[in-house]
Amino acid sequence: MEISSRSLLEPEDKLSKNRITLQVKQKKRKKEQNKQDKGSKNQENRLSKNRTRDLVKKRMHHRQGSTHEFPSDLKPKICITTSTSAGLEQILPWMFYHKVIGVGTFFLFVEGKAATPSVSKVLESIPGVKVIYRTKELEEKQANSRIWNETWLSSFFYKPCNYELFVKQSLNMEMAILMARNSGMDWILHLDTDELIHPAGGGEYSLRKLLHDIPRDVDMVVFPNYESSVERDDIKDPFTEVSMFKRNYDHLPKDTYFGMYKESTRGNPNYFLTYGNGKSIARVQDHLRPNGAHRWHNYMKTPKEIKLEEAAVLHYTYAKFSDLTSRRDRCGCKPTKDDVKRCFMLEFDRAAFIVASTATEEEKLNWYREHVVWTDKTINLKLLRKGILTRIYAPSVIIEGLKESGVFASIIAKAPTTLSRDKFLASIESSNSSRDSGAHSHPSRKIGRITEHHSQATVRKALEAAEFHELAVPPLSPPGPTVETSENNVVVEAR
Repeated sequence: MEISSRSLLEPEDKLSKNRITLQVKQKKRKKEQNKQDKGSKNQENRLSKNRTRDLVKKRMHHRQGSTHEFPSDLKPKICITTSTSAGLEQILPWMFYHKVIGVGTFFLFVEGKAATPSVSKVLESIPGVKVIYRTKELEEKQANSRIWNETWLSSFFYKPCNYELFVKQSLNMEMAILMARNSGMDWILHLDTDELIHPAGGGEYSLRKLLHDIPRDVDMVVFPNYESSVERDDIKDPFTEVSMFKRNYDHLPKDTYFGMYKESTRGNPNYFLTYGNGKSIARVQDHLRPNGAHRWHNYMKTPKEIKLEEAAVLHYTYAKFSDLTSRRDRCGCKPTKDDVKRCFMLEFDRAAFIVASTATEEEKLNWYREHVVWTDKTINLKLLRKGILTRIYAPSVIIEGLKESGVFASIIAKAPTTLSRDKFLASIESSNSSRDSGAHSHPSRKIGRITEHHSQATVRKALEAAEFHELAVPPLSPPGPTVETSENNVVVEAR
């Protein structure tokens, strides 16, 4: 029987046509789904923006003849302490955002730009704000403080850059605890001015509501951190321009985290560019002490600590291209692989410092785009669907609402034209102190000279105290996959 070549090809042709038809249908369905998703997302965003604007108006008092004020007599009373050298363009949105979600008191340890008279006079004028300048008197007081003469923090002493900042933050936190107690605070949180609390999971967008529902026997609450994932290299205002964040390991299924680890890191040293161990807020009580910048502890007991399943710290790290050089300018270390290890705790910070110190402007921008900016929309969409990346709009809507209502302009316009003489002198000393420290990489001034006797005594104290004090918790990278081979040669991933 003669079989034509045409009849032999027919099944294949039909199969090919079916494939094409299926692909066309899939593309059409995907396009329709994306259109629906976009429509629903736009509707959700509009609803979210309207709700958030209503929230801002509800929690603000517009009083004629005075600056915009927020309720400060509600319970629980929450305070934030920070150590900052930022300007008003960063501090004011950061502060008033947290006022909207329920924070009433701020202890600002300022130096550098934040301590200049033009900035500090505005900060001094805001209700609920206490400004503390880094003067010689402050450093002498901290040199005699309890934690400086203990050993759980001693491994960070006499080191430059990030280590020096870590010690300063811890010493400032110790002072802030006393201020919080004297002010009748219920909770204290240490936060940097590039971090915002995202109080999800509390029924309403309120940190006060979230903490109100915490059981009385809980001493500390950990907020896992999310990291900003910028989609452009020309971000000017991260708080209003960034909406995409990478979720924390603690908020992801283990299989998803490790299964998408390679695509999530994009060749960087770790899952996050910087730290991944979150920040904690502590109930103000007897014997409270800091345990490094990320945690709190208690001298007399093991605190009961819980970790929130939805709320987070939003960390806007390296969100602007200029962050590369600004970090470099604050540290005088040599841009070598060996020297950066004594200056920076995390691998990405080390690599970024070397690039910022040695590369041309074009090379820096290319490196920033490759390692920081999320330009691949296909990968972004995939990671968004997997839950690795997420969109969070509330902070930008709140801060935009505050700008539109004239809060920041009003605060600046109504600040006194000058500081008192004592505060002016403290301001000048503090702003100069920061510049000297960053330019010459002085060891943390807690600070004193290192003698052989002092060094031996420190080592001896550290050995003696290791049994009694939990060591300070540094910024830690998220867990990475380690490859192990079982007896059956099966490759598995483990923490």
